[in-house]
Amino acid sequence: MLYSEHVSLKGGLKFRDKNGRELSTGEGVSKGMNRLASYMYDLELWIIEALGWIPLHFFRKFLYQLAGMKIGRSHIHVGARFFDPRGIVIGNGTIVGERAFLDGRSKLTIGDHVDIASEVMIYNSEHDINDPMFLAISAPVEIEDYVFIGPRVIILPGVKIGKGAVVAAGAVVTKDVSAGAIVGGVPAQVIGERKLTDYSYKLGRARLFQ
Repeated sequence: MLYSEHVSLKGGLKFRDKNGRELSTGEGVSKGMNRLASYMYDLELWIIEALGWIPLHFFRKFLYQLAGMKIGRSHIHVGARFFDPRGIVIGNGTIVGERAFLDGRSKLTIGDHVDIASEVMIYNSEHDINDPMFLAISAPVEIEDYVFIGPRVIILPGVKIGKGAVVAAGAVVTKDVSAGAIVGGVPAQVIGERKLTDYSYKLGRARLFQ
């Protein structure tokens, strides 16, 4: 957060950053411009979220592509929220449930025929709790083909979920999941193995007005 403090008529304006460090005039102006750009980007994300409630799949898909997302013949249900759609790639035959959160600040890759249930949250950026400045760190997330992710799952940065894996409802995934594994819990642990090994099915149709 940037603020200015009036010191005196001779001293002019003094700029400081959120930690109280004094900034030069150039640094202050640069940070101010960056903050303005951030506000504009937040507005863009809000507009995408608001229009994402329109119950027309083709309209939402066009909107997300316009925002920079790469999405094949897949569907995202209403109420989805995003950080930076430009970092998100979704393959074909995938269905994303309503009110999902997809983070594109680092690359998020979702494969073909992936079933993502309602209110799933996928993050690829988080704060470094050991950094003196509490700075953010980012790492890509990859979800391979035929994965099933249950409702209200949280997937954290740097995770890769292998082909055909299943993540049980409410799990918090903090590390890689092997192909075909079934995981659940907080943090997610292996609780089984999927018997199916030859994946060729297609998901049912997306809900028409959702």
